[in-house]
Amino acid sequence: MTKILVLADTHNKLPPIVCELARNADEIWHLGDVCDEWVLEDLQFVGPPVTLVRGNCDDNYHWPLVCDLTRNGIRFRLQHIAPPPNQALDCDILLHGHTHAPRDETIGGVRFLNPGCVTRPNRGAPPSVAWLGLSDDGKLTWELKSVR
Repeated sequence: MTKILVLADTHNKLPPIVCELARNADEIWHLGDVCDEWVLEDLQFVGPPVTLVRGNCDDNYHWPLVCDLTRNGIRFRLQHIAPPPNQALDCDILLHGHTHAPRDETIGGVRFLNPGCVTRPNRGAPPSVAWLGLSDDGKLTWELKSVR
């Protein structure tokens, strides 16, 4: 089982529990609004490879707006702001941040996942990250984890 720690919207803050969780990850995916590069550096220091996309509050234009990945035959798209629901997508799973609220919804055959927000959650949600689990046979698990 591959374990990916997925987080978004750190906004210049990185609670210590996030780095503790990251030690148990095979990969870390950050879905934008890092806001300060020290957050990325701290995540990279933990050890697992970090993949990130640029959010609307990020000013590092070397970071991509969209990142397409394939893991165990599943096509993922990482981007900060989710596209409109009627937009055709060439992926199986779209992971996004921006709303500061968790999401697990399937639209038009694409599963939209949002881990919520680490520092400033929205819509009554607690601060959270998510674990994305991928088994060798292509099964996927998604589990929100409160980071209070």
